[in-house]
Amino acid sequence: MPESKKDYPDNTPEYSVTELSMALKRTVEDTFGYVRLRGEISGFKRTASGHVYLTLKDEKSVLDGIMWKGVAGRLTFRPEDGLEVICTGKLTTYPGRSKYQIVIERMEPAGAGALMALLEERKKKLAAEGLFESSRKKAIPYLPKVIGVVTSPTGAVIRDILHRLSDRFPRHVIVWPVIVQGEGSAEQIAGAIRGFNRLDGKNGIVRPDVLIVARGGGSLEDLWSFNEEVVIRAVADSDIPLISAVGHETDTTLIDYASDLRAPTPTAAAENAVPVRDDLVYTVRDFDSRLNRSTRRMLQDKAQKLDGLSRGLPKPSDMLALGRQRFDDIAERLPRALTLLAERRQMQMEGISRLLRPDLLRKDITGTQEKTDQLFGRMARSAGQNLQQKQIRFDAINRLFESLNYKRVLDRGFAVVRNDKGQAVTLASKIPSGTGLDIEFSDGHVSATATGGPQKKTPRTKKDNDRQGTLL
Repeated sequence: MPESKKDYPDNTPEYSVTELSMALKRTVEDTFGYVRLRGEISGFKRTASGHVYLTLKDEKSVLDGIMWKGVAGRLTFRPEDGLEVICTGKLTTYPGRSKYQIVIERMEPAGAGALMALLEERKKKLAAEGLFESSRKKAIPYLPKVIGVVTSPTGAVIRDILHRLSDRFPRHVIVWPVIVQGEGSAEQIAGAIRGFNRLDGKNGIVRPDVLIVARGGGSLEDLWSFNEEVVIRAVADSDIPLISAVGHETDTTLIDYASDLRAPTPTAAAENAVPVRDDLVYTVRDFDSRLNRSTRRMLQDKAQKLDGLSRGLPKPSDMLALGRQRFDDIAERLPRALTLLAERRQMQMEGISRLLRPDLLRKDITGTQEKTDQLFGRMARSAGQNLQQKQIRFDAINRLFESLNYKRVLDRGFAVVRNDKGQAVTLASKIPSGTGLDIEFSDGHVSATATGGPQKKTPRTKKDNDRQGTLL
């Protein structure tokens, strides 16, 4: 303990606040230099520096905790509020706020039961949003040209997939390398899925027809990245059909529910992505052979039916005999019918010509001409009167325009002053000194520059107004 700075009568030592805080800090750290603590996470927050701040609590108490960036980066799961964990570290104090806290050096879920409970809760939440609905799932293309794979570039998974694709049906494969475990893995997996969906072929990389998200087996903690919401939502939002192949056959993660197809293993995912080329070739050849046999058999059947039907048809000469006879009969009657029709039309024309009288036609034409002349005269008189009225109105408007034209005022000795922007100036207070002016007179323009400031009007005295003088 530090020495007392002043002794009171009761010999009680006196400390400064800093001395007491540091003494408490040393005592707490020496006494609780290594503790293993179980509690529920609350108020989880990751700062921009990478450090993590949180609170551990149970039914009755709470304890602040801090996890430095390096420790947080080694976590194999994503801590979040409500998760029960076991933390190992040391207790210390923060003198700046007079509180104690635990510096966490290791964190792990409080058993698989806690992770399973969190997994079940998250599954219910995402299912309630409809992300696992079968209606959202897309069909896997039968023979994709390009396959995108999201996995670790160094593991056995990618080798198994490429080997299986090569055996079944070689296709163009694009690998988006990611880490599949630990801090930041979930964000990389989600980013790879969204990145494949954003490809448009403009940068030389073709957009895949199907995606495979794969990883080998592991514990629940190892596979936890594929249970994160950011990954599930990226899978649900993918426009490209997606096959999940995470873990072994018995491993199930939330990505399996959101994907369009779940494969028990990465190798099975490759098998689901493409057919067997040899089987496809055999099937096509078999179909081709069956099609040729069916076509030949159909043509033979049609030929036999055609022969049978042709034997029941009459001879073409017999079918045309009646038509030929009718044609000869009509051809013989046609000249007589034309002559008869011409005579009938001639008689009708003669009857109509007798009804037409030239004297009546001339009388009708003469009456129509007189009416036309009368109407034309009335129209000419009306047009002249209307034009005269319009001319009177135009002259009146023109006289009014001339009386309002400002140039008539200029003729009486006035002038128009404009500033350098061409705007008319009516007040001297609006003209700063040095402003360029344009003065318009009745016979032209003069440029000027304003000097001095505006001057007030000097009121006229009675003597100035009395210009007549006096007789006395």
